[in-house]
Amino acid sequence: MSALDDLVSDLRSEQEALDDVVAALDDEQLGIATPAEGWDVADELSHLAGFDEAATTALTDPAAFTSDLERRLAVGDDPVAEYTARGRAIEPTAVRGWWRRARTALLAATEGLDPKTRVPWYGPPMSAMSFVTARLMETWAHGQDVRDALGVAPEVSPRLRHVAHIGVGARAFSYVVRGLQTPTEPVDVVLVAPDGSTWSWGPGDAANSVSGPAIDFCLLVTQRRHRDDVDLAVVGPRAEEWIGIAQAFAGDPGPGRASGQFTTR
Repeated sequence: MSALDDLVSDLRSEQEALDDVVAALDDEQLGIATPAEGWDVADELSHLAGFDEAATTALTDPAAFTSDLERRLAVGDDPVAEYTARGRAIEPTAVRGWWRRARTALLAATEGLDPKTRVPWYGPPMSAMSFVTARLMETWAHGQDVRDALGVAPEVSPRLRHVAHIGVGARAFSYVVRGLQTPTEPVDVVLVAPDGSTWSWGPGDAANSVSGPAIDFCLLVTQRRHRDDVDLAVVGPRAEEWIGIAQAFAGDPGPGRASGQFTTR
């Protein structure tokens, strides 16, 4: 299998792990509020479904995706609001079915994909590898909202490496999206993987560093936990600055989670 095949397999596994959590939920349970303000469990699934559909279009008909994006930009059409409204117009259990169909279509769209393909998106085009990684990260992050709503423990697996990787890679974006100057100093990131091994990014001798359990780092960069509620050692002013604004996802800065909202992982 190629690296892209392995990545797609991990995306499928992440989707299936979330499906295991929501598979038996009825309409009332799918209506439980999540930590994302104003969103319930079904809203989280409709968000994933809508963007998985958009991702399929971006892969199979990039010209159509780009045309739709230009239309949205011209009229100020927010896809997040659109997908939320679509989901709320049907029964919550039907939203679950929508998400299943959308994610299945997305996986099918990756078959035979050249890893070097540039894929258009709601920002700069991405390589196929980065694109699939982003979908995995989104699935894990919104799945965390669902798990928090239902009192289910986080999904901790080797797939966290993908979430951490995109979080590290998005360091510069975390500044740009806030209109801040991106620092030039490197930051070492050293994380303890679920199996006890070490994942690392950076030159290895940077004056600024972030270290700790991978799950804590992933919860932080996806803004599913407040800085005060994760077990990370942050050394140096640039590392502290970054960790205070880190976000692995595209779009405007999110509000994150309040300190003390979640006291356990």
